[in-house]
Amino acid sequence: MNHIKLSFCFIAMLVTLAGSVCAQEVRYTDASAFPIYGKVSDNTDGLYERLPSYLQGISRDPVWYLGRQSAGLFVRFRSNSTTISARWESTFDNTMPHMTDTGTKGLDLYALVDGQWRHVCSAQPQGKRSERTIISYMDPIEREYMLYLSLYDGVTSLEIGVDENAFIDQPAIDSPSREKPIVMYGTSILQGGCANRPGMAHTNILSRRLDREVINLGFSGNALLDMEIAELMASVEDPGVFVLDYVPNASAESIKEVGEEFFRIIRNAHPEVPVVFIEDVIFPHSLFDNKILKEVTDKNLAQKELFRRLKKSGEKKIYYISAEGMIGDDGEATVDGIHFTDLGAMRYVDFILPTIKKAMRKN
Repeated sequence: MNHIKLSFCFIAMLVTLAGSVCAQEVRYTDASAFPIYGKVSDNTDGLYERLPSYLQGISRDPVWYLGRQSAGLFVRFRSNSTTISARWESTFDNTMPHMTDTGTKGLDLYALVDGQWRHVCSAQPQGKRSERTIISYMDPIEREYMLYLSLYDGVTSLEIGVDENAFIDQPAIDSPSREKPIVMYGTSILQGGCANRPGMAHTNILSRRLDREVINLGFSGNALLDMEIAELMASVEDPGVFVLDYVPNASAESIKEVGEEFFRIIRNAHPEVPVVFIEDVIFPHSLFDNKILKEVTDKNLAQKELFRRLKKSGEKKIYYISAEGMIGDDGEATVDGIHFTDLGAMRYVDFILPTIKKAMRKN
């Protein structure tokens, strides 16, 4: 009888130990300890903001506000934890009717698997302050991770959680490469509207495809050829390619009047760096909305004329991407006729990628 009691006690002890292994405490580390990608400058008011602090009062108020949003930024780290968690605070607690909260103010985790970045899971926000277990029950093996930040909100603070007995450390692999980053300027679409989760913003897809850091200078509704943004782009040290995708916001008149001035600021700073000009998307509803069709057509003609004028002036390392076929012809690639679904973002990357690769080879 005593032997039976001892056996039960032993089994109970094993179950308790097993339970304690499975239910390890989460140990949080401030994400500021790890590399942050996608920033032009580290001299920002907040760690996870895109615009340097000196632009406050110089940039228009909407541009400054949008620059405080963390689109395109991500944190790289390495861990052998069986669980990855995150605790973060959003700057504004934004929400939008045509974009998921996960894309707007959530996080998105990727792991390097056989040399390729693979989606692990996303962290859905709970409001202004959030704490989420992103993934659990993994094998306790060392992995490289990439945590994308919110697309249409800022991040005031961020901590990454791992098992109490696991390590979390600096990345051991240089991926994506920070050498010769791709610097992209554009609109709400480029900022990430309306990706379901941050990793599906087309700049982030492009970064994974090319294994290269991409700097996202997308400003929703405000890619209006502001010269201080051209100067900010020009300040990037040793860039690989510049991509100008402002046409959805800029008017045909502004492209004609200041498009070349914007380009010259970049070109004068980097005479040998390729510059890619992109047309406005031919939006699906332009098949029915004649006003939109005329507006898109006029703006694309202005962009094409600017490109031709630059070529005629002797510019050689410039490239042009026309809109025809950019996101398919079935009308299924947008949320609202304008902003990309994940399908639209994938199609867009597939379409522009050959030209970006060709430009990269020239630098």
